[in-house]
Amino acid sequence: AAAEAFRPDGRMIAVSNQKGGVAKTTTCLNLGVSLALRRARVLLVDFDGQANLSISLGYPGQWSFYEAVQSPDRPLETFILPTRYPGVSLLPSSRNMVLLNKKYFGARRFEYLLRDRLRTVRERFDYIIVDTPPSIEFFTLNALSACGTAIIPSHCDYLSTHGVDQILKLIELIRRKTNPALEARILLTMFDRHSTAARVVRGKLAQLYAGRTFRTVIEMDPKVREAQILTLPVIHYDKHSPAGLQYATLAQEMTGALRAAA
Repeated sequence: AAAEAFRPDGRMIAVSNQKGGVAKTTTCLNLGVSLALRRARVLLVDFDGQANLSISLGYPGQWSFYEAVQSPDRPLETFILPTRYPGVSLLPSSRNMVLLNKKYFGARRFEYLLRDRLRTVRERFDYIIVDTPPSIEFFTLNALSACGTAIIPSHCDYLSTHGVDQILKLIELIRRKTNPALEARILLTMFDRHSTAARVVRGKLAQLYAGRTFRTVIEMDPKVREAQILTLPVIHYDKHSPAGLQYATLAQEMTGALRAAA
């Protein structure tokens, strides 16, 4: 009954787009760290079998959500790890995560698997951010059913506009079927301010999705790739990096919007 009564709120965030290479994991990591720098308690959930978020935080090959599901008598918090960044915790991923799809996809209430377990730790954190794989299947459906906000990272190129449209259609379906609380916001990433095409697409997306696009834009920044090599959030690698400062601005924008909506 408690699980049925639980409703996700806007501070439970899924970062999702079925198109790869749009900075989903980068956004999870850097937004999470930026929120923690504002004294928030943040849980990052690596819900992608590639485990890139876990690797970025220095936790490859750990027990994951799969082991948590297989151990129903153990509290979920026993699988949550502290990170080297104050205020940031991690529920890691591993290669075993692919077994979740094989074992549970299509089972009764499979889409609530993540939601029902996050419910048990929700009060420990101010924000929960879920990284998803570049596909629409078990993991993405679970993440969108568990969260109140969906952040859709998108490049400013023509093909990316189609990806945004597809994920928004899925979100509308999720709203009707499993999670009426879900709201979507589009985040423009890797924006090249010197590209005419990028500026045109940015204007088009802002027009098509007025009110659903973040004011903050994450620009193309070589410091991001350099930080990834060292498995660091970009703001910790270079506190003056444009992208690092923009993720800090995004954290401020998000907290302000959620406060206004409360």
